[in-house]
Amino acid sequence: MAKSRKLNVNESPITVINQNETDYISLTDMTASFREGSGLIGKWVTNKNTLEYIGVWEKINNPNFNYPEFGVITQEAGVNRFIMSVGQWIERTNAVGMLVKAGRYGGTYAHKDIAFHFAMWLSPEFQIYLVNEFQRLKDDENNRLKLEWDLQRTLAKINYHIHTDAIKESLIPKEITKQQTSFVYASEADLLNVALFGITAKEWIESNTEQKGNIRDSATLEQLVVLSNMESINALLIRQGLTQKERLI
Repeated sequence: MAKSRKLNVNESPITVINQNETDYISLTDMTASFREGSGLIGKWVTNKNTLEYIGVWEKINNPNFNYPEFGVITQEAGVNRFIMSVGQWIERTNAVGMLVKAGRYGGTYAHKDIAFHFAMWLSPEFQIYLVNEFQRLKDDENNRLKLEWDLQRTLAKINYHIHTDAIKESLIPKEITKQQTSFVYASEADLLNVALFGITAKEWIESNTEQKGNIRDSATLEQLVVLSNMESINALLIRQGLTQKERLI
């Protein structure tokens, strides 16, 4: 399901959806403040200069682009009887830079590069406002993700201490050496690594020789949330006296 957000350009709401981890901006919404409305999309995509631009974009970004069919289209373009719609463009060339959607977020959408090109065709002033608003949206999203990441890293550190305290109190005999103690901590850390990632820290390092850091540095936000909860649960199970095998299960 596509995730939807809104841009506000000159008091006009413009939908942005994310599909397959790519942002697409609604061309239909972009035309709402213009007199001819969504009919402008058909005029724009029929324009020979537009076809050349989106053809080059697809050639660079789409390995499945039907380049021979694109050649046929460019030969047809410019003739008075030539008509092209976004749907025809997608069907004939296997294009991925634009989408035609029905339903709740229905309309014509385009990758930001193509959407900015369309905005310039509509109005240079409108294009500048659109680019600025889209950049503001991405900055806000990046800042929010960074904050969430920092919060989860902080939570993970707190639960890490809860976890290590439980190990120290319940699993480490007072008479063992520091080196032996470190083995116990590492063993418990790898218990969680195996449960969450399916491999130990050492196995991850051996499989990712070109990456810096450790297995947990490369974790996703969702994995850090799970890890934080697992540390708390494991600490509780340690204090309940369960064996490592039982706790892993």
